[in-house]
Amino acid sequence: MSAVRSLTLLVGLLLGWAVSRWLPAGPSPNTELTNTLSLMLAGVLGGLLLSSRMERRWAGTAEQFGRWYANVSPRTVTAATFGLVIALLVSVLLSNLLGGVPVYQWWWNVVITGVLAGFFVPFAVRNADAFSGLSPAPRKKQGGKLLDSNVIIDGRIVDLARAGFVDGELIVPSFVLRELQLLADHGDPQRRTRGKRGLNVLEELRQVAHLRVEDWDTTELSAVDDKLVRLARESGAKLMTNDSNLSKIAKLHGLTVLSLNEAAVALRPQLQPGDILSVIISKGGQQAGQGVAYLDDGTMIVVEDGQKMRGRSARVIVVNNVQTNVGRMIFAKLDKDGEVQGNEIAPA
Repeated sequence: MSAVRSLTLLVGLLLGWAVSRWLPAGPSPNTELTNTLSLMLAGVLGGLLLSSRMERRWAGTAEQFGRWYANVSPRTVTAATFGLVIALLVSVLLSNLLGGVPVYQWWWNVVITGVLAGFFVPFAVRNADAFSGLSPAPRKKQGGKLLDSNVIIDGRIVDLARAGFVDGELIVPSFVLRELQLLADHGDPQRRTRGKRGLNVLEELRQVAHLRVEDWDTTELSAVDDKLVRLARESGAKLMTNDSNLSKIAKLHGLTVLSLNEAAVALRPQLQPGDILSVIISKGGQQAGQGVAYLDDGTMIVVEDGQKMRGRSARVIVVNNVQTNVGRMIFAKLDKDGEVQGNEIAPA
């Protein structure tokens, strides 16, 4: 029998005995004893009926408290302790000053202490960053790289790790792992596919790199991006992501960000004016007569007078190479020979 169930039965027993004390005395001692025993038995049976529910509720509460306690920041504990110390000191000073008042009672000190603690403790917790020098220094994990869900689902990190371009320890926070699990169990087929792909990527990554799950979380923040920034700041790890917005926020916090998108752009071959390419004009451009083609890496090529070659393979000459905030764009014109000899492509 668990401690919670035993305690529930004991409380029921004591309640039955207390109720029997409130009843008027019976006509005889035997009647009074019988009533007392009956009420105590009723209390025990009532406790037995409620014990299973109380046990489940207590287990849930204990689990929530355990998660909260495990995620409490040392900085927050330091701030709360400091606020409580200030409240106690001020309470002692006020009690000495008010001790000479004729109407002063001892319980005033309890009320004053509670009011002061209710003010100083929340105030100190809200400004916990000011106590960073008093709290224990976080353990640094030099060389570690935090992975967010986007870079995991992307999957290119597996090839980079297999080729030896990703060294050091790769860290997957537990809240990112939970996010992937929720996606894998989602009712939307597209999200479910993304979540399953992310879990499969982690399984492959574990075979080719040093992968570790960081059992860290905080109830102070709800957004996954905010938690990633907090964990990176506290652990000293680098943040690896494909999310441009998260990358900007992390850099504002002074973090080192490794963006696979930026690396892919940097590794693309730089085409120079005069280079000749064979491309497929897939659609028309924004301007009259323009055609649009794409390289294998997704780079857009705007071809002057390329509309007439739509759906066919053509030779083009690079005119200009422009780097924009969304990627690289190439401007070209048709070569004199125009269409490439070979199979004709159906219109896209």
